[in-house]
Amino acid sequence: MSPPAAPIEGLHAHARSVQPRTVALRRALHRRPELGLDLPGTRDAVVAALADLPVQVHLGRSVSSVVAVLEGERPGPTILLRGDMDALPMPEDTGLPFASEVAGTMHACGHDTHVAMLASAAHVLAARRHELAGRVVFMFQPGEEGYHGARYMIEEGLLDHDGPAGRPDAAYALHISATLPPGEVHVRPGPLMAAADTIRVTVNGRGGHASAPHDALDPVPAAAAMVGALQTAVTRRIDTHQPVVLTIAHITAGTTVNVIPETAQLEGTLRCLSEVARAAMHEEVRRVCHHTAMAHGCTAEVEIENGYPVTVNDPGAASRVDALAGTVLGRKRVATMPTPIMGAEDFSYVLAQVPGALAFLGGCPRGVDPAVAAPNHSNRVVFDEEAMAAGVAVYAGLALAGL
Repeated sequence: MSPPAAPIEGLHAHARSVQPRTVALRRALHRRPELGLDLPGTRDAVVAALADLPVQVHLGRSVSSVVAVLEGERPGPTILLRGDMDALPMPEDTGLPFASEVAGTMHACGHDTHVAMLASAAHVLAARRHELAGRVVFMFQPGEEGYHGARYMIEEGLLDHDGPAGRPDAAYALHISATLPPGEVHVRPGPLMAAADTIRVTVNGRGGHASAPHDALDPVPAAAAMVGALQTAVTRRIDTHQPVVLTIAHITAGTTVNVIPETAQLEGTLRCLSEVARAAMHEEVRRVCHHTAMAHGCTAEVEIENGYPVTVNDPGAASRVDALAGTVLGRKRVATMPTPIMGAEDFSYVLAQVPGALAFLGGCPRGVDPAVAAPNHSNRVVFDEEAMAAGVAVYAGLALAGL
């Protein structure tokens, strides 16, 4: 499609001019990462970063969210821009001078860069209010790493007609990636990221002495058989054109070498790119586990905890991201992703209600081959800070371009 008709001349240069602010906020957040839904320090840092802007700030009631609304100088659409704020429960081994000062907690998924880019985009847009039609909703969200933070914000009325800025007309988010070339934007229409559910199975047998398994009902062979049977179910019961990943990542049983335990536990993750495959796999997991247990004389208790839905980009919105990024950054720095990825994102909750798109921003360190760079969620992941200027420019450009 043709580039959007929007006043975005010099936008990347404008974003680079606020780079010191972007880097300072990013490093402050990186030093003091917080987990989950309660992020008081991060929330306060965001509020402070927006303090000198003409925005209306709304704080979450049940979670540490921040919603800021910037009104343009003429009527137009309402555009929502999201930046997630929470870190991961893991150590940091990057050796960076601004490494985490909180033991066992690290911004290993780049959410600190998302917050900093979104706050700086607010500064850029405030300086260009005369060019802005409609309004921008800046969504600073806690609890993306498995805590359903976006869902809490939606339940508090973020997307309602009588919400902080009325119902958004479009919603966009960027997610930095340490394994994409720095400053590039990658996007695709349709399913982008998977639904992610958690599987927990308890196999119930009858304990006994390890020397006399015939006098017991050993749950361990039943649990082991389930692992293989579940993989077979994926390849033999699901259409090969419906991508599914099922991984049993945690198996526990027993206490010592000469005791057959009474129970064995399996835990894993199920990733699907369609609700049809997701529903089919829920049924298959229950059927396979119950009948495999029965074949071994045991019983099985199966729990499937629903995680995030499939993240689906609206085709028109994805096309607008592509065109806007190409205009702001140059066509050579924009790419269409050939396939979805099987990670999950709770921006999916927003995209289920508002047409929009999530895109990936390359953040591989300069001089490092993206193929061998430490990836997101690694204790050694490092993001290129220069790439944040590209993210600021794209965020601001999407707001200025409107729908």
